[in-house]
Amino acid sequence: METSNWHIFKDSIASVTEADALLAALNTEKLTSIRINPRKCSATSLPRVSWCDTGFYLEQRPFFTLDPLFHAGAYYVQEASSMFLEQIIKPFATHPIRVLDLCAAPGGKTTLALSLLPEGSLMVANEVIKNRSQILSENLIKWGYSNCIVTNNDPKDFSFLKGAFDMIIVDAPCSGEGMFRKDSDAISEWSPENVDLCSKRQLRILYDIWDCLAPEGLLIYSTCTFNEKENEDVVARFVSENNARCERVPLQSEWNVTEREKNGAFSYRFFPHKTKGEGFSVSVIRKNDGQEYVIPKRLQQAKSISFLSEKNTASFKNFVSGFEPIHFNDRKNLSWAFPLPYKDFLNEIASHCNLVHAGVPVVECIGNKINPLAGLAFSTNYNKNTFPSVAVDLEQAVRYFKKETLYLPDAEKGWNNITFNNTSIGFVKNIGNRANNPYPQEWAIKMNVDYANLPKSVIA
Repeated sequence: METSNWHIFKDSIASVTEADALLAALNTEKLTSIRINPRKCSATSLPRVSWCDTGFYLEQRPFFTLDPLFHAGAYYVQEASSMFLEQIIKPFATHPIRVLDLCAAPGGKTTLALSLLPEGSLMVANEVIKNRSQILSENLIKWGYSNCIVTNNDPKDFSFLKGAFDMIIVDAPCSGEGMFRKDSDAISEWSPENVDLCSKRQLRILYDIWDCLAPEGLLIYSTCTFNEKENEDVVARFVSENNARCERVPLQSEWNVTEREKNGAFSYRFFPHKTKGEGFSVSVIRKNDGQEYVIPKRLQQAKSISFLSEKNTASFKNFVSGFEPIHFNDRKNLSWAFPLPYKDFLNEIASHCNLVHAGVPVVECIGNKINPLAGLAFSTNYNKNTFPSVAVDLEQAVRYFKKETLYLPDAEKGWNNITFNNTSIGFVKNIGNRANNPYPQEWAIKMNVDYANLPKSVIA
């Protein structure tokens, strides 16, 4: 950042907090935190993030790439401040709701929300940038929840879903001031002009998606930046121009979260010199009016997917359990399981949006052969009675995620589900002298691995 810009940045934050203290904190060591998947593991003895029941701090940042439980979706590496959304979602989601996470990649807030939503809820996770939507899809498949749809669309593309969502999460693209301690590139890219550009884009995004929120629904607006232009000013203007109001969030004093109010806009600020986390701001906007969503009476079958009959799913319909599924094939002829009550809603999404994935990946059918998809092993709805199970050690687990051939002399012939630390991590096809590894190449570990010096899992 140029010297002149640094002074401008310092002046811009002077109105929201103690500028010198904040700048000093930005030069300290950044924190590392994780959030465990409550369906895959229990709490650990690590220091907990005060505002999130499943969030924990690590003493130092480990090499996550070499941890099988990281790849298996047993936990998610997430910045602690953004876990504060639990304090907003949990009190609101007391019954099944539909949620849209509009700017979802790589998936931190989506996986947090999925862990909190009551049974019968639905999540639509969207990412406008195509390659980032693939990362989002991978992370959500590994998190393992069936009630999720992933799309790759611009916010305005959801205009056909008026009143469809009880909650919309907008983690808006921003100037990234809160990432200065975490990302040196964020410092060099900052400028007052970029702040102005971001604030205009943020307001446009809110307007593009507002009609999709149901009456009395919540819009959670967040950024990882400090200045008022991208936070209180955006929220205050939007609330004043629409029939909406800002909601307050109860706080506990020991959290050291800063509540700010400006022109009717309440924001909840995380400053690194006060709270254990990076820079973050979140506001909650309640919609007063609008219309209720109604599924169209006449639905055309989406061209990107084809729903399967019970006859065509007979050989694999019991691979998932715990919910009533509808099975469908995508354009790659892969079969997925999705909650039946949301079949029509999925069809509507697939008819209007770029569908990346929905529900649980189940099988690939090639002629008479049925091959389980790698993502099925990560699903919390995988029926563990489907295939024989074989436990592997740390080295074998890392070799699996590196897509190497495994040697499992005690395993049964054919397909086996492999587990590590009692967690399902994948499938191999044992042919006797070796076990073939179908783990997706695009998900595989790319680095060279020193198998003699593998670190233990952070939650093992």
